[in-house]
Amino acid sequence: GYIDTFAEARKLLVEELNGTLVTVAKDVKIQVEFNPALVAGYRLIGYENRLLAKEEFNDDARDAGDIGAGHTVTALYEVVPPGRSVPASNVDSLKYQTATAETRPPSSELFTIKLRYKTPDGTNSQLMTIPYTDTGAGIEVASADFKFAAAVAAFGMILRGSEHRAGATMTMVRDLASPGNTSPYRAEFLDLVESAVGLAAQSASVR
Repeated sequence: GYIDTFAEARKLLVEELNGTLVTVAKDVKIQVEFNPALVAGYRLIGYENRLLAKEEFNDDARDAGDIGAGHTVTALYEVVPPGRSVPASNVDSLKYQTATAETRPPSSELFTIKLRYKTPDGTNSQLMTIPYTDTGAGIEVASADFKFAAAVAAFGMILRGSEHRAGATMTMVRDLASPGNTSPYRAEFLDLVESAVGLAAQSASVR
């Protein structure tokens, strides 16, 4: 990274040094399978330039991302429950096939995560399979890290004018990003949000 401030130097040379120099998992791939009985539709938020074809998940020759010590990866999905209309769904129903949800035994699992990774010196990937059942909890009980990730995603969709931003507002972004704000990088993000709010207000006053 480019170091131009004391905070950036601390970030790269102190807090992220181990994660940069020490790889704990390489060629990490994530695949999520949703239960069609409980999910009418879904959308991955972001990662458009990192998507793999389905068959590449099991292909150990296909390179993927590495994870350094102390680092985490967050993937956010928008999920549409049964009975709700799926945005931009203009595909005709199948004529010769039955809906998957009707042919599988009932399950309370919302989705299953499959994770493939290689050890730093390994050549063959290892597979982890983790089913998840929705507890019905709202975002208000989510961790500060999850709220911050959601705030960043919402902020990006607002700036892009995304058709998927729904009711996302800058106020919501502030509220989600503020709890647990002990990191200077999160404070920097909140400053960026305030700058965007100020620029939007100036633009509106000029019109």
